[in-house]
Amino acid sequence: MIDYEFPLNERVRTLLRLEGLFTKINYYIAQPNAADHQTALLVLFEILEVASRADLKPDLLQELERQKRMLASLHNNPQISEEAVDVKLAEIEHTSARLFEINGKVGQHLRDNEWLMGIKQRACIPGGTCEFDLPSYHYWLNQDVTLRRNYLQVNLAPMLPIRDGLAIILKLLRESGKVYHFTTQQGNFQQMQGGRVAQMLRVRLDPTLPCIPEVSANKYVLNIRFVAADYAAKSSVYDQDVNFDLTFCSL
Repeated sequence: MIDYEFPLNERVRTLLRLEGLFTKINYYIAQPNAADHQTALLVLFEILEVASRADLKPDLLQELERQKRMLASLHNNPQISEEAVDVKLAEIEHTSARLFEINGKVGQHLRDNEWLMGIKQRACIPGGTCEFDLPSYHYWLNQDVTLRRNYLQVNLAPMLPIRDGLAIILKLLRESGKVYHFTTQQGNFQQMQGGRVAQMLRVRLDPTLPCIPEVSANKYVLNIRFVAADYAAKSSVYDQDVNFDLTFCSL
């Protein structure tokens, strides 16, 4: 099955973007080739840009604190494993403490690195990181794989509390929803919300269906339009019935 996630507010949108970027950089750092490490460095710059939101760290801390209070209230509930609750509470406590240790703006250590900022500036220019433009970068790319990997990991490390905090929140968000099964009528689905507010929608489709969901939603109505997966032609409604699972996720 293919899962499509649609954030319904800016905060969740930012968390999903960062989650995807952290997944990508971990993959590229683990690879042995210089081209992969070049890509990892570019992804690091993307993380820096997205994580620079002034309210990201306080938002994460506030939500982790709220989830900690909610989990603590589950103690003495016979239907809930106290051991599982304690494990999750300890994880939140540890991650919150590491977030508190981030001084100043997220990623400031990267902004203070003149060499990295020089590469970042040139990377905005098509073909701007050629060896004749950045010979020191070319030298770095030709160093031993262990040296390059360690350098990337050292520069990523101060941002890992952000990754760990958003991972907890997104996991809880994804687990919060109830799955409903629906069938569209000729590629269009509409449901009245009745004031129900979700933070994220998840649409699950059979990968053999040649269509892609497009979502628009507010607290009054949800619309899902399934368009034909034709990469060469102008998008058009997939005019067949579609079976899909829909999950409303909200913390």
